Amino acid sequence: MSIKPLAFIALLAAPAWALAESSLTLYGIADAGVRYSSGMTASNAPSATSTSSLASGVNNTSRFGLRGREALGGGLHALFNFETGLNLDTGATANTTKFFDRAAIVGLGGSWGQVTAGRQTNLLADAVSPVDPVGMRFASFNPNIVTAAVSNHGLGLEYGTSGASSGSYRLDNSLKYTGRFGPLTARAMYSFGETAGRASAQSSAGAGLAYANAGWTISGAHQRFKTSSNLELKASIVGAAYQWGRVRLALSTARSEGETSASSRTVQRVHSLGTTWSATDAVDLTAALYRVDRQRTGRSDDGYTRAMLFAEYKLSRRSKLYVELDRTHWSAGYQGTSNKDRATGITTGLLHTF
Repeated sequence: MSIKPLAFIALLAAPAWALAESSLTLYGIADAGVRYSSGMTASNAPSATSTSSLASGVNNTSRFGLRGREALGGGLHALFNFETGLNLDTGATANTTKFFDRAAIVGLGGSWGQVTAGRQTNLLADAVSPVDPVGMRFASFNPNIVTAAVSNHGLGLEYGTSGASSGSYRLDNSLKYTGRFGPLTARAMYSFGETAGRASAQSSAGAGLAYANAGWTISGAHQRFKTSSNLELKASIVGAAYQWGRVRLALSTARSEGETSASSRTVQRVHSLGTTWSATDAVDLTAALYRVDRQRTGRSDDGYTRAMLFAEYKLSRRSKLYVELDRTHWSAGYQGTSNKDRATGITTGLLHTF
C-alpha cells in the first residue's frame, strides 16, 4: 500500500485535525445500559408485564457526526454538520430512511449571526434544550423532548417536512437564522413544504428568543407546522434555569394544538420542574418531575406524571457511569385498558464521548 492511502486512513482515525484556515472534527457519543422496567416495554410503551433489555441512549443519544468550519476572511466563515443517531444495542442507525437523520446542514456565519440550510432541529428543541430539568437526557422518554418539542406528538400525521408521521423534532428543506447579541439569542426558521401547486402545504415557520446572564437562562419559542392538506400543529414553550453555585434549578411549560381532521384537534400540555446538584467534582445528582395533560375532541381528558432521577459518576472528562430511575403514573386510562397504570424503570450504564 502506498504512503498516501495510509496517511488518509490515519487522518480518518483521528478525532480532530486542523488545516491552514479550516477545521474538521469527527465526534460522537456511545451510551449503553442495562435496563429493567415494570409496566413498560423495552421501547418504553405502556405494558401489562415487565422486561429486561440492553438500552442505547438513556443518558444521551448515541451518535456520530462530522462538523467543519472554514474562515473566509472579513469575519465570515462557512460551516457544515452531518450527524446520525445510532442504536448501540444493535449497531443500526436510529432512522432507517435517513442516514444523517440528526443533522445535514451547510451555512454561513459572521458577526451578524449564522444561517444554516438543510435538515435541522426545530426551534422548540432549541428553546427547551437549556431549560430542561434533566438536560435533554433519555430523549425517547423525556416529555420535554417527546411532547413539548414534538419529537413524538402521537397524532399520526406528518406535520412539516419531518419525513415521519410520528414527530417533527427535525425538519428537512429548512432555513434557520441564529443571532447572538450580548445576552440575547434570536432565532427564526422556515421549512419549505415543496408541495407542487400549494406553497404553504407541509411548510413550517417559527421564532425563538433566549436570554442568558448572571446565572439565569430564559428561553422560549413558537412554531407552526402544516400537513400536506394544510392541517396545522401549533406549539409553544417557555422555560427558565438558574445556576447557583453547585445547584441548578430549571422549570418549563409548553402547549401544542394539533388539527387531526377538519373537526378534530388534540391539545397537549407539558409542565416540568427539576434540579441538579454537583455534589462533588465527579458526582452529579439530578431529579425532575414532569406532568403531561392531553385533551382530544370527543374523548375524555387524560395524561401522566413522570419522575426521573439520574446519578452520574465521572470516570474522566469523556467517560461516566450512571444510574437512572423513573416512575410513571398514567391517569384516566392514558395507558390503555389492558396495561398497568403505574410503571417503574431502572437503568445502569456507561457513556463515553469522543
